[in-house]
Amino acid sequence: MSATQRSRDLFDAAASAELERRGPLAARLRPRSLDDVVGQAHLLGEHATLRALIVADRLTSAIFFGPPGTGKTTVARLAASYSKKAFVPLSAVSTGVKEVREVLDLAERRLGESGQKTILFLDEIHRFSRSQQDALLPGVEDGIVTLIGATTENPFFSLNPPLLSRSTLWRFAELTRAELAQIVTRAVSFEGGLIEDDALEACCDLAQGDARTAISTIEIALVIASVSSSEEKALVTLDVVEAARTTRALRHGRDEHYDILSVFIKSLRGSDPDAGLYWLARLLGAGEDPRLIARRMVILASEDIGMADPTSLLVANAAASAVEFVGLPEVGLNLAHAVVHLCLAPKSNRVTVAWGSAQQDVKNRPLGAVPAPFRDSSYQGAAALGHGVGYEYPHNDPQGSAGISYLPESLSGQRYYEPSGYGLEAELGARWKRAREAASAEKRAKDDGTTKGTR
Repeated sequence: MSATQRSRDLFDAAASAELERRGPLAARLRPRSLDDVVGQAHLLGEHATLRALIVADRLTSAIFFGPPGTGKTTVARLAASYSKKAFVPLSAVSTGVKEVREVLDLAERRLGESGQKTILFLDEIHRFSRSQQDALLPGVEDGIVTLIGATTENPFFSLNPPLLSRSTLWRFAELTRAELAQIVTRAVSFEGGLIEDDALEACCDLAQGDARTAISTIEIALVIASVSSSEEKALVTLDVVEAARTTRALRHGRDEHYDILSVFIKSLRGSDPDAGLYWLARLLGAGEDPRLIARRMVILASEDIGMADPTSLLVANAAASAVEFVGLPEVGLNLAHAVVHLCLAPKSNRVTVAWGSAQQDVKNRPLGAVPAPFRDSSYQGAAALGHGVGYEYPHNDPQGSAGISYLPESLSGQRYYEPSGYGLEAELGARWKRAREAASAEKRAKDDGTTKGTR
């Protein structure tokens, strides 16, 4: 070993010792074995598959997917501690293609010179671009490295299919309140403090399943408690937890983005204004573009409400206009107004069904010719071609409608739109039905008269 290498090792050892003594509480509390990990029993329990692979040093390339603070990095480091492989941690935030290729080259040399394989841990792998992910493929395919990628975003959205297909996906679950309570209690005890029951409950609630957030909150709370009290042991109260907690920005990953948008629209479709307002608040609080939310509501107004309440489209469009005119945060009120209106409006998808049926006929059936009476007759010679001949002007009809079909002859009698019995659509549908029946009766009378006259 060179003098330079010995010096570097001594420096690393000193830095590790200092971090053990004065580093962040979360780092000092990091589990030293799989038995110390709180939560993820489905992955790390006594007979769980991931645990067995780690203990046997048989873990292949893997993607650890789950919410923040659920132990993905911890388990990756523990996997390395159970393995004879070299461990190389990288962060996708600060790593480029050049660094990835350097790690792969070094891993290949290590394998060739000493026979030692390499675990490459890549935190926040979803931040890698497609080209950066492609740079990993040769090393993963050839077994030069065992890749462990950690991500908070759905890998089916954020990772290249070739990379994902060569890795095993392990899903980490959000920690329960009981598991968070165990971690918080351990943290307080580790620092020699005490915590009241209501403070413990509040800390677990505020952490929202994130162990790192819970530990950070307690670390600050213990400092506040020790400064504000002369007691030998710092006592963390509810007031101290509230003082220690900084506002945590709501955020969600790409899969949650789709999930929350989905439940938001389903809440409106299902006429639940309370849920609609809650999910709207979640979307805006997470920084979603209000224009996207407004667009979804405009679509819903026609897709799920339609003619049952035609004004819903006007309300949704007005909210979309307000997004551009008013802006955040005040436009939240306009969107909330639209949410409540759309929730309380009667629902009908008959326009949606009719539109889909018409599209299918255009796609799958022969395209019928425009009937001669309805063709353009505005130019000279059109009448000689029969265009416009026999056209009955609806305003000349006593009912305001001639009651005739404008469809191609091949689709005569086809019905796409059938009104529902909800809201205004019921009234409009009944009116339309009466007009059709009156027109049909008049047509039958005319046909009977023509027939009698010819006899």
